[in-house]
Amino acid sequence: MLLGLSLLYVGAVLTLNGLWLLGHIGDREIVVVNVASGIVTFCVSLYLAFGLADPGSIRAAALTLLFTVTYFWVAHNRLATVDGRGLGWFSLFVVITVVPVAFSTLTTASTGIDMWMGWNWVGWAVVWFLYFLLLTLKMPILKLTGAATLAAGLLTGWLPAVLIIEGKL
Repeated sequence: MLLGLSLLYVGAVLTLNGLWLLGHIGDREIVVVNVASGIVTFCVSLYLAFGLADPGSIRAAALTLLFTVTYFWVAHNRLATVDGRGLGWFSLFVVITVVPVAFSTLTTASTGIDMWMGWNWVGWAVVWFLYFLLLTLKMPILKLTGAATLAAGLLTGWLPAVLIIEGKL
């Protein structure tokens, strides 16, 4: 159920961040969902790392914290006068970290949810790579990044979260 909880907030923040990048939400207003999602994923990570504390839960906590840091960093950048390059470089770090996770998940998948999660990692890696290109290399891909973020929010966050929470996945 923790996966459903986390994915629901991942879905919400990615969907709304996608809408924000597409110009449908104001800079300061997007802070709320990023902070709220950061808090939820941080709390889940704390429980996984220190409440369960087995190798699988610690791995899950470490990977979930990549999302947490991203959300808090987006919120910070909306309130501070910064150019976003730091978040861009962090995004590249995340890509380098999660590509092997995606590969491993896909090659060892034994259930439908395992396969879906493997493809989710691929999708998230693509979105984080777009953030690197947009924020660090300053490539003119704002609309593409916004659309990809919106799609990732719906397909890798919200949809599996609702199915998991409702016991259908």
